[in-house]
Amino acid sequence: MKAVICGAGIAGLALAQRLRTLDWDVVVVEKAPGPRPQGYMIDFFGPGYDAAERMGVLPRVAELGYRVDGLSYLDDSGRRRAGMDYASLQRAVDGRLLSIMRPDLERALREQVDDDVDLRFGSTIARIDDDTDGVRVALDDGTVIDADVLVGADGIHSTVRERVFGPEQRYFRYLGFHTAAYTFDDPEVYESLGNRFCLTDTVDRQLGFYGLRDGRVAVFAVHRSSDPTLPDDAREAVRAEHSTLGWMAPRALAACPESSEIYYDQVAQVEVPRWSRGRVVLLGDACQAVSLLAGQGASLAIAGAYVLGEQLATADSVEDALTEYQRLWQPVATEKQRVGRNGAKWFLPPSTARLWARRIAFKLAGLPGLDKYFATALVGETPVPAEELDGRRAAPR
Repeated sequence: MKAVICGAGIAGLALAQRLRTLDWDVVVVEKAPGPRPQGYMIDFFGPGYDAAERMGVLPRVAELGYRVDGLSYLDDSGRRRAGMDYASLQRAVDGRLLSIMRPDLERALREQVDDDVDLRFGSTIARIDDDTDGVRVALDDGTVIDADVLVGADGIHSTVRERVFGPEQRYFRYLGFHTAAYTFDDPEVYESLGNRFCLTDTVDRQLGFYGLRDGRVAVFAVHRSSDPTLPDDAREAVRAEHSTLGWMAPRALAACPESSEIYYDQVAQVEVPRWSRGRVVLLGDACQAVSLLAGQGASLAIAGAYVLGEQLATADSVEDALTEYQRLWQPVATEKQRVGRNGAKWFLPPSTARLWARRIAFKLAGLPGLDKYFATALVGETPVPAEELDGRRAAPR
């Protein structure tokens, strides 16, 4: 059996690893010229953690991860106004939580497939011909690949989805935010962070900081915007939108790199009613983007890839596998999307009143007996049981 996967991000690489383990031939095509260095720190837990463990990649993920002692919200003078100890989050998920840079998570997955998968960077799909017996994929260099299935794992702006399922606007839900991420060098900022996530305690716009093991500082930026249009100059947009923030923000903005070195995008969700058509199927953000407001996007991408791989290995036909994959996994993604939309006002407060409410909530979270309740609220409900990843039980409603 043979698969073509469009997209060498987390979802695509996870599926490539799983299918190779199951003795499939796999070709991965990626339009970027190489691995993307841009990205932000993520908390990795939940069903993707379980899937990574079953795939054998978890030890490497842990090796590349970071120790985080706490989360701190700081005012313009650098005074801590709210936050929590990360030990509470760890306890809420039985210690099964890692913090890792998104590019490092991709690296851990890519290392698993480098020698066994035909990974083609700088390559795009020019034509897709799908029929009942298979799918033929023509690449922009003239190469034609015949496969049993084509997987669109190419993100929220998926080319495969556009070509097979229709225009992006049918499926794209803009959530009213822009986000950016980059790194810079500043020893003073680095020393001030320690092993903490530090975020500005602000309304409508926010910068977050964390120190990396090589001495650089990683920056996460988000701001509210009613206009989904992306700016022509990402660096100028980041500087302009966050220019009123204090503490270390001026130093971070002064060191903001060229636009080509910044990850910049809309904060959005993707909702596709049907994830497959013939021998073409969508995976990860291409069909189930939950957005950074919800968290666990990387976890859901890996777990979804694991579920899809298991179904392709065990179902009576490719079509049955694709149908069962959606039946099992769509309810999980849909619920996480709902939680993300509902939590937007807490993620980035729209008013001073809401900002104060968040501060009070974090203070209450430090009280004995309430810490576990608030930690569980932050990380979400109990992760999907491992047996559900194999499709042995129905997904939770």
